[in-house]
Amino acid sequence: LASRGLGDVYKRQTSNKTAYRLKCAILQLGHIITMKFLLDFFPVVLFFIVYKFFGDIPPQWIESANPLPFVNINPEEPKDAIYFATLVIILATMVQNLGHWLVFKKLEKMHLISLGILLAFGTLTLAFKDPLFIKWKVSIFNWVFAAVIIGSQFVGKKSLIERMMSHAIEVPKKIWTQVNFSWGIFFTLVGLVNIYVAYNFSEETWVDFKLFGVLGMTIVFMIAQGIYLAKHAENVEDEPSGSEKENN
Repeated sequence: LASRGLGDVYKRQTSNKTAYRLKCAILQLGHIITMKFLLDFFPVVLFFIVYKFFGDIPPQWIESANPLPFVNINPEEPKDAIYFATLVIILATMVQNLGHWLVFKKLEKMHLISLGILLAFGTLTLAFKDPLFIKWKVSIFNWVFAAVIIGSQFVGKKSLIERMMSHAIEVPKKIWTQVNFSWGIFFTLVGLVNIYVAYNFSEETWVDFKLFGVLGMTIVFMIAQGIYLAKHAENVEDEPSGSEKENN
């Protein structure tokens, strides 16, 4: 009976530790989701709103942007919605980076990379009046992010994902490597799906996918990764003491 009681206590302690680690993992993932939203999806929300409600925007607001380089938008032309939305997402991302600098007194590398890619492909979109450039931007950004994540496995002692989450949950090194690599594969897949949607569906469908599709895929994948990490956290739980093992 005594050995059974000690075994039950150990199982409850292990269960509580696992639940705690799962909670930490989910909270950390929630933080990452929030940062991802602020970095990538906040400007995308503005892009989506401007595109969908282009016809309701006061014409003078749209025309006021025309003096800018490469900008020639007709408020009476529905097909120009994509160009005005492109201009808005460029400006929103600039403001986003400025806000980050004012708050944290520094600029993040991925923020700057995102802005650089957006400036390049957004400018091409406006200059050549070709929406394909802004559609390709989504894939290029995800592929660059994938390369950074996978490349981090070969630079330093910890991969990017491990550096971001190891303070919240502890798992074996090989699990961090698997999770990091899976994130690289995920962002590569997002880029491929984006190109498929861009070339095989209407522009309006692509705009919907740019917000809801990419965001939905990201959240589902993050939750799945959190569950996977919590599951493997059991591999590093404290082993029962020698006396407990003998009693069991």
